[in-house]
Amino acid sequence: MEIKVNFLENLRLEAKFDDFTVVTDQPIRYKGDGSAPSPFDYFLASSALCAAYFVRVYCKARNIPTENIRLSQNNIVDPEDRYNQIFKIQVELPEDLSDKDRQGILRSIERCTVKKVVQTGPEFQIETVENLDEDAQALLMAEPAEGQSTWIEGKDLPLEQTIANMTGIFENLGMKVEIASWRNIVPHVWSLHIRDAASPMCFTNGKGSTKESALCSALGEFIERLSCNFFYNDQFFGEEIANSEFVHYPNEKWFQPGPNDELPDGILDDHCLEIYNPDDELCGSNLIDTNSGKTERGIVSLPFVRQSDGETVYFPSNLIENLFLSNGMSAGNTLQEAEVQCLSEIFERAVKREIIEQEIALPDVPMEVLKKYPDILEGVEALEAQGFPVLVKDASLGGRFPVACVTLMNPKTGGVFASFGAHPSFEVALERSLTELMQGRSFEGLNDFMPPTFNSLAVTEPNNFVEHFIDSSGLVSWRFFSSKSDMEFCEWDFSGTTAEEAACLFGMLEEMGKEVYVAVFEDLGAPVCRILVPGYSEVYPVEDLVWDNTNKALLFREDILNIHSLDDDQLAGLLERLEETQIDDHEDIITLIGIEFDENTVWGQLTILELKLLINLALGQLEDALDRVQMFLQFNDNTVERGLFFQALNAVLEIALDDELELEDYLYNLTRMFGENTISAVVDSINGDERFHGLTPTNMQLEGLEKHQRLIESYKKLHAHRAANATL
Repeated sequence: MEIKVNFLENLRLEAKFDDFTVVTDQPIRYKGDGSAPSPFDYFLASSALCAAYFVRVYCKARNIPTENIRLSQNNIVDPEDRYNQIFKIQVELPEDLSDKDRQGILRSIERCTVKKVVQTGPEFQIETVENLDEDAQALLMAEPAEGQSTWIEGKDLPLEQTIANMTGIFENLGMKVEIASWRNIVPHVWSLHIRDAASPMCFTNGKGSTKESALCSALGEFIERLSCNFFYNDQFFGEEIANSEFVHYPNEKWFQPGPNDELPDGILDDHCLEIYNPDDELCGSNLIDTNSGKTERGIVSLPFVRQSDGETVYFPSNLIENLFLSNGMSAGNTLQEAEVQCLSEIFERAVKREIIEQEIALPDVPMEVLKKYPDILEGVEALEAQGFPVLVKDASLGGRFPVACVTLMNPKTGGVFASFGAHPSFEVALERSLTELMQGRSFEGLNDFMPPTFNSLAVTEPNNFVEHFIDSSGLVSWRFFSSKSDMEFCEWDFSGTTAEEAACLFGMLEEMGKEVYVAVFEDLGAPVCRILVPGYSEVYPVEDLVWDNTNKALLFREDILNIHSLDDDQLAGLLERLEETQIDDHEDIITLIGIEFDENTVWGQLTILELKLLINLALGQLEDALDRVQMFLQFNDNTVERGLFFQALNAVLEIALDDELELEDYLYNLTRMFGENTISAVVDSINGDERFHGLTPTNMQLEGLEKHQRLIESYKKLHAHRAANATL
């Protein structure tokens, strides 16, 4: 994690990281102002808080209340050497707590991350650089030993060379990529989380059987998502980029809808139109991109090559972002390697969908076959030893597709997790299934999955597949667990050279009668492809283009960002549009308008319901405001402070709307209950003296929205790189 430090007045310092700011000072005796804890005080507090966090996690997993658990830490300093200290952590536990849980809580404290880092002894490397912002050396692994060369199946270059090449790409872009976390709780199963140090919203996860292969996975995913603009899906790019010569790529084209909002000629082809506009409901306005929001520029579309005849077909960027998410994009050492990975993922997800929605019972992989892959078997046996039954399944549907499945059952919670993996090599597909299962998860994280169900409607509901796509947390049918499989086991093998594997996978789609469209991006220095298979590789339903399109943001973004400067008529118009579009009241504003607010602010927690409520108050619509505040309190998952504000608002509105009650009679005790500042804000909100309490003013220039500005700065690096390459 990158922590940037600013020097404030006197000895005060400010550390900024992610969405947080920490201020330190020194005691007056050390010539400070005593206005904040010292850096060392924060260090001491971090170990106590970390220990308490692990206690809390242990107790929450077992429904043990923590109200009567107390924890303290003292640091005992050696008088001969002040750097030699003992951190003594004491825990006070309720008398009725079992010995088993007492020991469990003590063991949980042993897992404290701060404690483990201190005990291991971190290495400090101190250096000077010419410019912190331009020093973009990736914060990754140490240099490999000279001449070291590790090859794995599915890669066209050694892992060391792959890591070096991808790290160089970030350096050229001026991006710092850092490792946020590693996990290796099962043998031969590694995973990690990496992110842009300056814009942590840009992150990826990697998985593999070794540390190096997991890092390659994460770096490759990061590059594919940069190349395909996936980090910036549905986000507003800001007016500077929106008005630039190109918004997404130099080879994009813009098409104007017809006079009656008809789809323009030149986008999609007849095959795609049959799929995406079967009832002639799709309009040009449905395909305006949300990133620029420039309706007057028309529909920005990106070129893809149709594989059946090599013709170029233009796909609206809006359509891609709405329906495909990250499905069908990959980076590789060679274009063929990227294509194999890309097509493997498409088959993995399509086959997974077919299996889950049709409630297919898969055949087990026989033990004699599994023994051919001892590292995979060791990982499975390690999970079994932890009390998690594991099923290893052939998901090829009778040898038709290169897909495997590893399913974990959790007897502690009754939950299940079906993890799928795909690759022309049977071994690689199995390995990917297992590493996907444990990617980024602790054993406690395996407690979060849903139990199986016999409710076929719940399993086949479209959003269930979306949940499976995002994090595999969707529902699985009990029929999936039948020991009587719907087909025989097949020890399939589609492997060969990378070119042969790519040709094989393309051939499978051709045999199925699918049109395939490919876009290749090589400007960053690594081959990346994005493959679309209309009618097969979409994640969201096609109907979303008309009924739940992300470009609904364009109806609201400008007014919401300028909400403090709107007059009553404009506010009434905004409220009417929010009502007419029937957007879910619990949808957050971040999702609605594509702006990354700091989640620790009121903006960051704001929902449609709360926004409507605040508009009601601003317009003096107190009865509507009361209805909505009561609904808000019923479903509130906002901060405690915000919840108390609305509790107070509810009480004051009840009084204000009751002809027999006088607010003056209740102000004294209301103030004692909620505090003077809260009651003052409530009264001012009702009287119209304060509008939109808690929402700091902003505008279309995104003033004060540091988190989103960091995201835009990240995209500007890409945009500038593409602009420079386009002029070469």
